[in-house]
Amino acid sequence: QDYTWEDHGYSLINRLYPDVGQLLDEKFQVVYNLTYNTIAMHCGVDTSMLRRAIWNYVHCVFGIRYDDYDYGEVNQLLERSLKVYIKTVACYPEKTTKRMYTQFWRHFKHSEKVHVNLLLLEARMQAALLYALRAVTRYMT
Repeated sequence: QDYTWEDHGYSLINRLYPDVGQLLDEKFQVVYNLTYNTIAMHCGVDTSMLRRAIWNYVHCVFGIRYDDYDYGEVNQLLERSLKVYIKTVACYPEKTTKRMYTQFWRHFKHSEKVHVNLLLLEARMQAALLYALRAVTRYMT
């Protein structure tokens, strides 16, 4: 059974620590929805699929998968060097190098790469919260 932030984590954390769920949810939403609608030199681009692919790939790295998401999008939208970078930052941040940072999306602005970092760190935080809150739920039942 899925244990998602929207369906389970948010309400449990609000029960345990009122108002924190709302603050965390707003933080996740701000980063997830952040966009200038540009990719490299292209303007007016809907980046929602790319942002969703990054978020879901981070969750996938931590063993969280969603039945209603087509993970083929991850392979279509995220080049190998980006996936290696995401996995390294999310799982082994101490092994992240400047070379890894420069290897993915070579023609993109630094602000776009920073946004990737924000997405992956918030998705990683949400994944960790989901594991912790699921353990609390199991303990309570």
